[in-house]
Amino acid sequence: MIYNYNDFVSELLKSGFSMGGGNDEGVFALISWSWNEAPPYDTPVRWHTGDFDTDPWEWRMRILEERNDVAYAKLFFKKSGYITKEWYPYFLAARRGSGTFAEDYSDGKISRCAKRIYDVVYENGALPLHAIKQLAGFSAEDKGKFDGALCELQMKMHLTMCGRKQKASKTGEEYGWHSTVFCTADDFFGAEVFDRAANIRAADATDKIMEQILKLNSFAETKQILKFIKG
Repeated sequence: MIYNYNDFVSELLKSGFSMGGGNDEGVFALISWSWNEAPPYDTPVRWHTGDFDTDPWEWRMRILEERNDVAYAKLFFKKSGYITKEWYPYFLAARRGSGTFAEDYSDGKISRCAKRIYDVVYENGALPLHAIKQLAGFSAEDKGKFDGALCELQMKMHLTMCGRKQKASKTGEEYGWHSTVFCTADDFFGAEVFDRAANIRAADATDKIMEQILKLNSFAETKQILKFIKG
């Protein structure tokens, strides 16, 4: 039963991971209803109200700005989701193993468009979405390619969201809508998490995550669980 942001964070730290909203794939989501559905129990939690404490849409950025132990990005089924620092190494082990970005690209696991995006973030540090597009040379006509490559990098746990930022005028004054900021996953959590992941076998990581999922949702199907784990 989740009635506010603090409830959500408390339950997320216990579960270790969650879809960002809705549970159409039948695996696990702390907020099991989508933006256009009524909650299955009596709660003030509602999507897109703008309320800092009871709107799950606000929570995604709030959790990144207030905490350093939860990642949020497009992580599951090409949709948004959360993974805590405790569980991040297991997903890394299951999806990336000990391979670096350069090795993954060399092995053909990363597209050229994704490499253009990654290189810009790697060379410049955390960047807002509009700056990434500009520096990586993507035009408005490239929106589909850009969005697909950015999702690819998040699903493969090479990039992750790390906040939001407005555009700035020549005088430094911020204006307009906020733009999502991205950084490398390595920078987000640091070497400790990746060192832990390097010591976990992919099969063991998969088994551990699957065990946790079945504790959270005993009705989840194996096929969907494996897609959830491996991206």
